[in-house]
Amino acid sequence: MTVPLSILDLATIGVDETAQQSLEGSVALARLAESLGYQRIWYAEHHNMPRIASSATSVLIAHVAANTSTVRLGSGGVMLPNHSPLTIAEQFGTLATLHPGRIDLGLGRAPGSDQQTMYALRRDDRSAERFPQDVQELQGYLAGRSLIPGVDATPGKGTNVPLYILGSSLFGARLAAALGLPYGFASHFAPNALQDAVALYRRLFQPSAQLDQPYVIAGVNVIAADTADDAQDQQRTIRRQRVSWLLGRGQTFTDAEADEILAAPQGQQLVQMMKYTAAGTPDTVGEYLDWFTTHADADELIVAHQSPTIGQRLRSVELTAKAAGLAAPTPGD
Repeated sequence: MTVPLSILDLATIGVDETAQQSLEGSVALARLAESLGYQRIWYAEHHNMPRIASSATSVLIAHVAANTSTVRLGSGGVMLPNHSPLTIAEQFGTLATLHPGRIDLGLGRAPGSDQQTMYALRRDDRSAERFPQDVQELQGYLAGRSLIPGVDATPGKGTNVPLYILGSSLFGARLAAALGLPYGFASHFAPNALQDAVALYRRLFQPSAQLDQPYVIAGVNVIAADTADDAQDQQRTIRRQRVSWLLGRGQTFTDAEADEILAAPQGQQLVQMMKYTAAGTPDTVGEYLDWFTTHADADELIVAHQSPTIGQRLRSVELTAKAAGLAAPTPGD
């Protein structure tokens, strides 16, 4: 591959797994990815989702950072409307102070939850409308140029934690371009606007103190296995599990029932979410990632390893690194 390869760790709590096992798996995954030469690992803020363990995103980043030494870590992303910019500046300023040169701050404006959870978070329905202003306020705290007189982030001030705008629509593309920030597109679950958003971002990009040229990170799903049959079996399992997790509302389905739902229009929407998925042996995965890099006009790929179990995800991380020709970092890097 000609572009860096990173990981979006969804911190999935698999069937018959606990949150503790999921988080321990995230540490194991980060250590393995670090040893193999992945660029960065990001974690996403979700709330009230029984199968995702990354709700306290900055806490998880801190734990993984303490158990690794070189790989970049960050949020993919923090849903800024759920928080005050000062709070996030302090959290990520603390992380950057403890782990200099290793922390990224990806920002999204979605709630990462449903309406009831938004209420539980005490989120204002209109908070997303302030997202552009909140990003700039946050940026000011981290740069040591606070937009609020007399208010500084401690720790945080002067850390210049790099910001990334994340999105799945033209809104995020326009904002990232206007602010001169890197743009991450969530094509691993919202594929439809990928090419239009990236083209718009590149066309409108304005250089900034952080970035002088546009930089695109595109999300893609990967299920890498030792055999094609194993990869396809894992992909079927993931699709069936998503039927229960996203459509079941607490109900579980047999494999036959899940397959019937997937064949229906509502189920096809779930299949479409994973449109950009490389599933197969290392050779197949490598060819797909090369194609996707060009298709997405990406400067970096961030991979969501979708295998059902922690062990299978670790194997996918290893085989994908082989497929991409990653080089393990040398001591001192």
